[in-house]
Amino acid sequence: MKINKTNAARLLDKAKIAYELIPYEVDENDLSAIHVAANLGENIEQVFKTLVLHGDKSGYFVCVIPGEHEVDLKWAAKASGNKKCDLIPVKELLPLTGYIRGGCSPIGMKKHFPTYIHETCLQFPYIYVSAGVRGLQIKLAPGDLIRESRAEICRLFED
Repeated sequence: MKINKTNAARLLDKAKIAYELIPYEVDENDLSAIHVAANLGENIEQVFKTLVLHGDKSGYFVCVIPGEHEVDLKWAAKASGNKKCDLIPVKELLPLTGYIRGGCSPIGMKKHFPTYIHETCLQFPYIYVSAGVRGLQIKLAPGDLIRESRAEICRLFED
């Protein structure tokens, strides 16, 4: 099966970062990372979801967390230097990032936003993030994702 390269994949190629594009079956009624992990047959702790938030001081920023967790808005605000923050409405996602819900990658958004990745990513030799379209994940080393997305490692929820 031919897999079309996404913008995120092209950016990883340009940065000479090793990765794999892994397709999965999309269920339009269940876009959760839990569904993606089950489809891939992977540990949900290694399948990360990308969330876009807006802080009262910093403006927009990105949090990348393991798929079955919810971002703690207090922790996210603290990590990003805000007093408070909220997830952006889904309708703002495409115009802001160029990505749709269920296909939002921390790599290759329309513009770079400060990015924060939950610290558990460092426990694994590889993790998965969206390749920028529904039905396709990028498997890569956490350190490579951190470098390419210019991310900070921090806690984004209570374990």
